[in-house]
Amino acid sequence: MLSAAVWLTLKLAFVTTLILMVIGIPLAWKLSTMRSRWCPVIEALVGLPMVLPPTVLGFYLLLAFSPNNPIGQFWLNMTGSTLAFSFSGLVVASVLYSLPFVVQPLQRSFEQLDHGLLEAAAMLGARRLDRFINIVLPNTRRALLLAACMGFAHTIGEFGVVLMIGGNIPGETQVLSIALFDAVETQQFDTAHTIAGGLLAFAMTLLVVLYSIDRRGSLR
Repeated sequence: MLSAAVWLTLKLAFVTTLILMVIGIPLAWKLSTMRSRWCPVIEALVGLPMVLPPTVLGFYLLLAFSPNNPIGQFWLNMTGSTLAFSFSGLVVASVLYSLPFVVQPLQRSFEQLDHGLLEAAAMLGARRLDRFINIVLPNTRRALLLAACMGFAHTIGEFGVVLMIGGNIPGETQVLSIALFDAVETQQFDTAHTIAGGLLAFAMTLLVVLYSIDRRGSLR
């Protein structure tokens, strides 16, 4: 049972991180270069999950995923199953909840980039996509790594959102944080210690690695 929760958690974190990077990189770049008066509003929407109680986000997503609403009805018609209490629903909720942890470090890194390099490349005839791939991404690789790790780690540690959207279905939606809660509720404290200790060790190891990489980059 525990192995199924581990596998499901890793699968959710991996899929979520991939989607976050695909969405987060262009979004962060757009926000870093946008000069519209609407930029603060968009930034607030992206960062909202950082200050919003997870259960609030989960509640509104649960309503949106209902077959009685357009999003839930569309998904039901397309797949024959509901988004709520499914792995797909967990992915959607995790992407929304972890989005600011990916977008914000990328946006700050893009804003600090020397745009003179981009202007020089443009004068030499490099297209916009070429400049982004060959100049922006290589010069912000530490931020890309940080964003990916933060998105992955944040997904691993989610509780409120995944509980609201996925419930506690072993093998389908029961991730490690939910399994830990379930073990405590049923007084299986040995299992709870194992899960909690594993999550603690993972978080500490990841942070040490990230801080080490950041420190080396700063010293250089």
